[in-house]
Formats: sequence, C-alpha cells, structure tokens
Amino acid sequence: MPKFRMTRGLVVLFAAVALVLILITVGLQLRAQPQQVDLSTLLSDVKADVAVHHVDTLTIDSSTLTLDRGHGVVVQTGIGPGFSLADTLKRDTGVPYNDPHVLKVAYVQPGVWSSAGSYLISLLLICTGVGLLFYFVRRGQGMNNPATSFGKSRARMFAEDKPSTTFSEVAGVDEAKQELEEIVEFLKFPQKFAAVGARIPKGVLLVGPPGTGKTLISRAVAGEAGVPFFSISGSEFVEMFVGVGASRMRDLFEQAKKAAPCIIFVDEIDAVGRQRGAGFGGSHDEREQTLNQMLVEMDGFDSNTNVIVMAATNRPDVLDPALLRPGRFDRQVTLDRPDIRGRISILRVHARNKPLDKTVDLEVIGRQTAGFSGADLQNLLNEAAILTARFGDHTITMSTLEEAMDRVVAGPARKSRVISEREKAITAYHEVGHALVAHLLPKCDPVHKVSIISRGQMGGYTRLVSDEDRSLWSKSQFRDFLAFALGGHAAEKITFGEVTTGASNDIERVTSIARKMVSDYGMSERLGPVQLGKREGGGYLGADGGGETRNYSEETAREIDEEVRDIVLRALDTAESLLREHHERLILISERLIKKEILEGREFAELFEMPLPEDSEPATLAALASAESMPSATRTAIGERGLPPGLGVNLSAEGGPMTGPIGASMDHAEPDETR
Repeated sequence: MPKFRMTRGLVVLFAAVALVLILITVGLQLRAQPQQVDLSTLLSDVKADVAVHHVDTLTIDSSTLTLDRGHGVVVQTGIGPGFSLADTLKRDTGVPYNDPHVLKVAYVQPGVWSSAGSYLISLLLICTGVGLLFYFVRRGQGMNNPATSFGKSRARMFAEDKPSTTFSEVAGVDEAKQELEEIVEFLKFPQKFAAVGARIPKGVLLVGPPGTGKTLISRAVAGEAGVPFFSISGSEFVEMFVGVGASRMRDLFEQAKKAAPCIIFVDEIDAVGRQRGAGFGGSHDEREQTLNQMLVEMDGFDSNTNVIVMAATNRPDVLDPALLRPGRFDRQVTLDRPDIRGRISILRVHARNKPLDKTVDLEVIGRQTAGFSGADLQNLLNEAAILTARFGDHTITMSTLEEAMDRVVAGPARKSRVISEREKAITAYHEVGHALVAHLLPKCDPVHKVSIISRGQMGGYTRLVSDEDRSLWSKSQFRDFLAFALGGHAAEKITFGEVTTGASNDIERVTSIARKMVSDYGMSERLGPVQLGKREGGGYLGADGGGETRNYSEETAREIDEEVRDIVLRALDTAESLLREHHERLILISERLIKKEILEGREFAELFEMPLPEDSEPATLAALASAESMPSATRTAIGERGLPPGLGVNLSAEGGPMTGPIGASMDHAEPDETR
C-alpha cells in the first residue's frame, strides 16, 4: 500500500479551509449579543411598550427569555425550571398572553443538532491547530535542522537521468581516463569481471595539484556509467559533537547501498583521513572516530553492492596507511598538470562555445601556458570572453587572449597608477636588464614580452617562452637562469649606481634555488651529491610544507651558506659583465621601453640587432630609440636569422619598489617550484 505523503498543496488547502471556519465562527460570535437584564426589568420593558401600543416579540426557550423591542434593541434574562410565562405576564404586567396584536410570543424547542454543531466546529478547530503544529515540526526535522539532523549525511546526490559530465568534456589526462574506464565498465557490465574472478577496486584515490580536474573526472565516471553520484566534502563529517561524523558516515553508506550501483565521491578527504594519533585529541578524537567508521564501511559492506568510493586530495602523504591498503583505496590515479598536447586539448574543449577569431591559434596559446592547470586554462578563456564583451567585440582575438593571459598570471593592468619619471626609468632598465641577459645566455628561453605597466603587486615584468616542456634541469641551465633573474639588479647598479627594492623578490627566489642546488640536487662541487636537511610535512608535488630537520653540523651549515653565496655572486658577476659589454643596447632598448611601455619579443630582437651609430652617447641612443621606424637592413637581418618558436610561460617580475608573488619565471624555474 503506498504511503500517504502530505504535499505542500494539500497543506495549503487544509489551512485555507481551517481559516474559513475560524472566520465564520468568530463572525458568529461577534454578532450583536442581547443585553443581559433581570426578569423584573424585562417585564417592565414589556409593560412600557404595550402602554404605547408597540408590539414586542418575546422568545422563550428552556433557559432564557429574550425580548426584541425592535430597532435592534434586544434584552435577555435567564429562567429556571417550572417557569410559566402566562402566569408571570398576568401577575406582573397584566398583559394578555394570547393576543398577538399586543405581544407576540414564540417558543423555541431544544435542538440536538444545533448544540452538536457548535461542539463539532470547536473540535475541528482544535484538530486543525494540532495538525498544523505537527506538520511544521516534522517538516523542521526533515530540513537540515541542526537540533534534529546532526547524524544525517549531507551528501548531494546527482541522479543518473540528469544531464551529466562525460569523458568528452575531460581533456589533458588521457592516462587517468584510461585507468577510470575500467570503473565505468565494471558499473555497466559487472558480470564480465565476475566471470574471470576479477575484483574491481573498492576505492579510487585521485591525487594531484589543485585545478587538475579531480572532481571533474570523477563526475565524468558517474556520467559515463549512468549511475547516481553522491558528492560530499571531507570537512562535512567534522563537527564539535562527538559521534556526529561517524553517524553521517554510516548514513552516507546506507543511502549509497539503497541507490546501488552508485559512486560516492569524497572531496578533500585529507580533512577526515589524516593519520591517526597525530591530533591533540588522542585516539578518541572525533575525526579519528569518523575515520574508523569509514574504514569499517569500506571494508565491511558486501562486495556485490556495486558501491565504488572515489576521493580526491592533494596531500596523499598525510593519509592514514589503513586507508590506502588493498581492499579500501587500493588504486591511486595521479592527475598532473597537462603537457603541451594536454593544454591544447583542454583549450579546445573550453573554446567550443566561444566565438574565436580566425587569427586565434590555440597551439600558440598552449605553448605559452606551460605550468597551467586545467582550471587555469578555463579561467584564461573565460577572462578573454569577459574582455571581449567589455570591449564590445563579437569574437575573441589573439590580442585579447594575450591580455587575458597577463591578467591571469599577473593581475589587471594598473594604468592609473601615478609614478615619477625616475621610477619609470628604473623599472624600464630593470626589466630590460632581465631581457638582455636572457637573450645573451644560451640556456635561457627566448624573450616573449617586456612590460613596465604595473599589474597586481608588480611594477613590471619580463616574460620568457620555452621551446619545450621541462621536467629536468641541468646545472648550466640553473646558472644561466640565476644570471637572468639577477639581470634587473645588475642593470640598476650599472645604470644608476645604486640598487632599489625592486629586486627583492628576485633575490629571494635566487637564494632559494641556489640553496636547493646545494642541499637537494647535489650540484655543489665542494659538498658533493649529499642531501643536506630533510623537509617535513611537505604538500603534494613540491608545495612547501612544514619546517626542515637539520641533519648536518654547524660547520656544514656554514659551508652551505658560503656555497650558496658563491653561486649567487657568480650569477651576478655574469649578469653584470654581459650588461657592461652591451651597455649601449641596454640604453637603447630601455629608452624605447620607456616610450612604448610594452615590447613584444620580435620588436625586442629587432632592437638588439639594430646597427648602432658611431656616436654611442646616451643622448644619441635615446634619440634613436624614439625613432618610429628601424633601418631596413635591420629588418632584413632579423628575417634571415629568424626567431625560435615559443613554448611555456616564464615571468620575472619586480620592477619598481613593490614585491609580490609574480616572479613567475621562478614559479616555472624548476620541477619543484610549481605555480
């Protein structure tokens, strides 16, 4: 028999009927009530009206005597058992009892239904109030009421019949897709695996940096398999009340068993799956109770329920070993940042519904976005679409994509920022110092853009492009890169005779890389291939974690500091010597940058190849930089030499006195320094 469920429409109808009854009852009660008087007063009124020949109406029932004197004047009095109206009228008033021309008399027989109806109406009103109160109490319990639903799971369920994500919307992670296709096939055809005695993994752990598509690919698995998908965050299991997290975990798996086959997805599982015994609450910590319940549920439910648990984290190093053992999360799928092919595929996926201009080449954008995650690339195209709408255009152009890339990496341009001419000149020479050193050193990437327009926390930036995706760095590449990073510092020192705070972030990152060369990479000839110091609590894929444990002596620490200083000073000497040798080029290109504020890579190369006049005085070079055109011989030389193709994004920021996170050249300088 189907269970009756009171819908919202029925409740509204029921409440409306009850309200009408209440209004009718109140209206009846508010009618004109007779004035209560004693019997002698009522008889005096009858006698007075009869004397003036006014015919009244006298109504008598079992307990009351009512006199209607007309014009809305009604008086009433009570009577007892054995009351005789005829005797009373004859004795007290002398009014004839049976003459209707003098006094009209009406008798009301006692009615059973009239009194019962009043009782029924009162009973109905009481039942209505109780029913509405009961309904709203039950409804409050059904809605995530903190007082009554602590132990209920807060997982959001996505039904299989709704539009869902598929593998066609996931790009750049081909290996992960291949691994998860087995999960889809198991959910669709479990008999195929059971026939050969195979057991599909009960749990799949997705690990990788933020923005690489862990949640997206898990939804794609549910969409391809066509099964319900339960999504919940690990932090939603944690409450201040003991036992709430474990209760929610039990309720989640109970819901999943009822909807099987299905997928449970727990995002940021490290919030509840951290190694036990590491908290301040000891073994009875609420988080550990929740983890214990999860371990029991994953290893305890029937293998034929077809419930697969998927989870995502970027901190697999902190998870409890019992959670990662076979039988629970026994398969790990790593989603890394995409390579050149993956970036191009991701850009094509997100560009499907965007009007791109014919000049847009997504392969070029893919080459310039090394280190970008899938979320970064999606944000890049979205920013380009927003800028297109802001400019009033109908298609997204290549220049708009370039501007969007600058906004994503460095922030919006701060063209309204007022700076002095001297500070603008310092910024220009600083950035050209970076660019010149990079152009002159063989192991540095080609210059893509130089700008002195302030963005975010930067006064200016130099962007390099790489001709390949790198996962390994050599010692010579590090040396050239450190010289490039100190080029701005050297340019300020050579040109103005002093340095500014604009290179503070450059120096910080150079020192960090030099120390890693000595302590982590074994690139010091003096100390040899020895790991010095152990990092603890590090995040996933090179993110900085906790402190460092020293496993070396004070004497070795002194040698490390000296070796780091030697590496940095050698890089600074290299940058200074190159800039002194090409001082005229430094002045020429810097003066052009002061005028134009932005130099593209081709224009920078043309200025570098431009023949210098015999008179190379600064004033002459500044005048040459202000020229609107270049000699044709220079353009011919550039055409014959050609420019290397560009890949990747390397930024060295910090023109001006501001410091900030955008030395993105450092962000992609080495495999362990990711965005």
